Amino acid sequence: PDVSFAWIFNEYPSFVQEDSRRFVSQETGHLYIAKVEPSDVGNYSCVVTSRASRSPVLGSPTPLVLRTDGVMGEYEPKIEVQFPETLAAAKGSTVKLECFALGK
Repeated sequence: PDVSFAWIFNEYPSFVQEDSRRFVSQETGHLYIAKVEPSDVGNYSCVVTSRASRSPVLGSPTPLVLRTDGVMGEYEPKIEVQFPETLAAAKGSTVKLECFALGK
């Protein structure tokens, strides 16, 4: 709850918009892209903002490139979950649990 995460695509103020292929985890800060397309090629920079100070910190750019050799990374199918053993929540509050399916 102390920080929020966003990603910039190529340069400010072009923020990555979440949609059916893109998701930014507010738990880990990771950017997930399903089924990469040529339009996704570019530099991605993470922006972390402290809710207390509202001071954003910009990370170094990470390039995303398409492989030209036709080889895809191999991922064994698995479900990524990191749920706490117990999750306390106030009555009437909203709780968001993140779960990801990886694989090909």
